[in-house]
Amino acid sequence: MSAATGPVSSAEAPATNRVLALATLAGAALFTVAWFVLGFFNTGYRLEGDWIPSSPISQPLSGLGMGSTGPYMNAAFVLSGLLLLVGLIGVFRTMPPGHRPAARRLCAAGLALSPVGLVVAGIFTIEHDLPHLAGFGLIALTPVLTFALAGAFLRGIPAWRRLGTLLMVLGSPLTLLTAFMYLASFDEASTAAGEGIAGLLSRILGLTVHGWFAAMGWHAFRQTTPVRSDS
Repeated sequence: MSAATGPVSSAEAPATNRVLALATLAGAALFTVAWFVLGFFNTGYRLEGDWIPSSPISQPLSGLGMGSTGPYMNAAFVLSGLLLLVGLIGVFRTMPPGHRPAARRLCAAGLALSPVGLVVAGIFTIEHDLPHLAGFGLIALTPVLTFALAGAFLRGIPAWRRLGTLLMVLGSPLTLLTAFMYLASFDEASTAAGEGIAGLLSRILGLTVHGWFAAMGWHAFRQTTPVRSDS
């Protein structure tokens, strides 16, 4: 029988995809553990001749990509982004086949922008202003839109309806709020002087964005929806 009419079976592929989806949790956990641990070891860094003190309250996460912790934090940026991308593949492959394929591809591509931003930010540190800023925009700003779009798509799948609703009514607005608060608090002069709370808000923003990616991966892992066999 064809894939469109064949009997439903619990093939090995769905289980593989469910495990693959856990990479979103691994990516989110790796990034969070990295900035938490490395924050104890970063003693500051020099940027354009100025010495920037280390502080988890005033220094944004990108600051950990400089100085003694630079190689480790930048590696965490890149690896976390790659893990999130792999996890998203697993997430969307656990969903029922044939459900609005064009919308599914659009949502997957949109959500992938944030992990791509992590890779960009890890490759180009704050010494490279424009590409690093572009990476930040992909990481933290695109989810404001893509969480809402993904939520609307997921609401059309019964097993995903609740998470889709949460992405729309909480995920997107909370990301917008935390991103706005961070941008409003960030000031180069204050950061250079070790003042302000941009570092704290940067960490809250990271937890907000990656928490929703982890939630999607965990939800996908818990799915047991079978697929159709080709025979």
